[in-house]
Amino acid sequence: MLLAFYKPFDVLSQFTQEHPSHHTLAEFGFPPNVYAIGRLDRDSEGLLLLSDEARWNDRLLNPRHAHPRTYHAQVDGTVSDEALRKLRSGIDLKDFHSLPCQARRLDTEPAHPPRDPPIRVRKNIPTSWIELTLTEGKNRQVRRMTAAVGHPTLRLIRVTIGRLNLADLALSAGQWRELTPEEQRQILGS
Repeated sequence: MLLAFYKPFDVLSQFTQEHPSHHTLAEFGFPPNVYAIGRLDRDSEGLLLLSDEARWNDRLLNPRHAHPRTYHAQVDGTVSDEALRKLRSGIDLKDFHSLPCQARRLDTEPAHPPRDPPIRVRKNIPTSWIELTLTEGKNRQVRRMTAAVGHPTLRLIRVTIGRLNLADLALSAGQWRELTPEEQRQILGS
């Protein structure tokens, strides 16, 4: 079985609670024996897959498959063309150099539901939304990449895995459902 979950903000992508104040996947009524395929940081939101089948782990996480994942990031400041060019060509992040990715400015704010709690707002600093599509997924990579080009991430939402789009799933934050065979093919791009 393969499940799609809209992971809310402030939820760990694991079932084990490390601290009494942390929310985990155990709170969402998943069937027994499923586990998260990959992860989203506690302060990130969006599409997370879970399965009880080990084959999905290799198909979606092994770098040799170069599996695309798309994120919407709300960042500090007005994103320049130069910042986007740097993101597209790969960023040196000290412990590794990110692979080239797709990066574009979103001219209109995407129709994501409000975050609870809302992001911090500073009167003198505007925010921008950008869309990044990566084929790798290192720890806090998108946040580190945007910070490296001068635009710290304020809100991060994974919107697609393969061609499976969070908006098409009609899930609200905290909801999940089993994917159909057709939706599973969308993840694999076939």
